[in-house]
Amino acid sequence: MDIAEEVARNLLEIKAVKLSPQDPFTWASGILSPIYCDNRVALSYPEVRTFLKNSMAAASRAFGDFDVVAGVATAGIPHGALLADVLGKPFIYVRSSAKDHGRRNKIEGALQVGQRVLVIEDLISTGGSCLAATDAVQDAGGVVAGVLAIFQYGFPKAQTAFAEKKIRFGTLTDYDTLVQEALKTGYITAQDLLTLKKWRENPEGWGALYA
Repeated sequence: MDIAEEVARNLLEIKAVKLSPQDPFTWASGILSPIYCDNRVALSYPEVRTFLKNSMAAASRAFGDFDVVAGVATAGIPHGALLADVLGKPFIYVRSSAKDHGRRNKIEGALQVGQRVLVIEDLISTGGSCLAATDAVQDAGGVVAGVLAIFQYGFPKAQTAFAEKKIRFGTLTDYDTLVQEALKTGYITAQDLLTLKKWRENPEGWGALYA
């Protein structure tokens, strides 16, 4: 079993992935989805949490040298903090919007101009929140080494958005691996798989059925 399959199986075992074709989830982006991946659940399972932390540490080497780890609020914060701890590197986090009081920070923690930053997110769907965070890091004088997440849906929209920004990204596992592992382990049925494939081909169009 390769790392992507092992990560997917861990997420399924702790039920970090929810499936609800008849009552779809609504994402922050507005997309309706029969599947929802919540990697925050892993924080409650020490063995899985440690496995993901160490897997991210290994994957982070692909981004070369970097000085700081940055978590994207909110779900990327704990995973980013765990990674920074195992690597012995400084940690910061990026808010979705600046505070409306105090110093009105969008970035919390110490970031020096010119430092290379690895941005951590729990998952990548359209890429919007990740790229807003990389913009904030660059606006503050940091250099983005890349974005690392646990999971991605593999939408072409995200691929295009990252390419346009010239931001490199990687994930531990992905949608195709996850649904295949879910089928193999009996987490989903063959009919569920058809639903998930139809949604994956056209998430906006699939969601329109429920509008």
